[in-house]
Amino acid sequence: MQALLSQVLEHWGLADAEVAPCGNGLINATYAVTDAAGVRTILQRVSPIFDPAIHHNIEAVTRQLARAGIDTPQLVPTRGDQAWLELDGGVWRMQTAIDGVSFDALGDAAQARAAGEFVGRWHAALAELDHEFVGLRVGVHDTPRHLGRLRDALARFESHRLYPQVEPLARRLLDAADALAPLPECPARVAHGDLKINNMMFAGANARGRLQPLALIDLDTVAPMPLAHELGDAWRSWCNLAGENQPEARFDLDLFAASWAGWLAGLATLGSPPSAAEREGLLLGPELISLELAVRFIADALFEDYFGWDPQRFAGRGEHNLARARGQASLYQAISATRRERATLLDLP
Repeated sequence: MQALLSQVLEHWGLADAEVAPCGNGLINATYAVTDAAGVRTILQRVSPIFDPAIHHNIEAVTRQLARAGIDTPQLVPTRGDQAWLELDGGVWRMQTAIDGVSFDALGDAAQARAAGEFVGRWHAALAELDHEFVGLRVGVHDTPRHLGRLRDALARFESHRLYPQVEPLARRLLDAADALAPLPECPARVAHGDLKINNMMFAGANARGRLQPLALIDLDTVAPMPLAHELGDAWRSWCNLAGENQPEARFDLDLFAASWAGWLAGLATLGSPPSAAEREGLLLGPELISLELAVRFIADALFEDYFGWDPQRFAGRGEHNLARARGQASLYQAISATRRERATLLDLP
């Protein structure tokens, strides 16, 4: 692997740089690169689930953010002035590094408000972006397609080692999806697309630093989408006091309220406030996203061909995805139980 990394880095004139794995992402392989002058950049081998053309989206978004004075990782072109490199059957990219820390969970309401405000400013800065997005993954939030994949898994893998554990939960999720109200029709806004909290860098881990968001990273998923998908995914991640792999989720209304207030304040810098239909979508969004993700995890517990997994903690990909599915199913129930309180906070009747 080291020989391949050196070959890749040669295209940026960094063949002799120090390289070390970094981050805990499950999609792209990520390395910290430090040159002789001590300058650090981030090298990634991009997952084949992404079309290389997404780098045109990343360039457009990061240029707009920089114009608005918002810090962001930016693509570093190769010596041949290419935004990405295709080599040895893989797609590689280099980005500027954001010197900060990330968190796997929000610490308190103050940090939730700070995070929400940063995301609001981020959204506002991109409100007038004129760019035709390309290479987008189709059907990321195509709930009927995900449900169909789960039904297919149940029909095809009755002999799978985990089927007796998967099947009862899968049936409950399918029933819950049938009962869930559809999202209202709303215009798309330019969005990050994967707002879990560890995709936000903060100035530090101390009391002051954790209240200073610096940037959003992992921009593969930037795209126009409804707010219900964008913030619904953020809230299902930010407000769950249990980890993604924990079977019993806890949805914290204080974190929800603080992040919502912060987001509104940040958006007010440049962007337009959410419409009544968008607020209705924001009520349903966290429920839909948690349920949808549970469906995707439980299907992959049988297919075992999509999500990464932690071999240090689980016997196999299926076991890890089953644990994730249980956690997200529990989260769906916890979020649904707070619908009345969330409606009040979102100023809905």
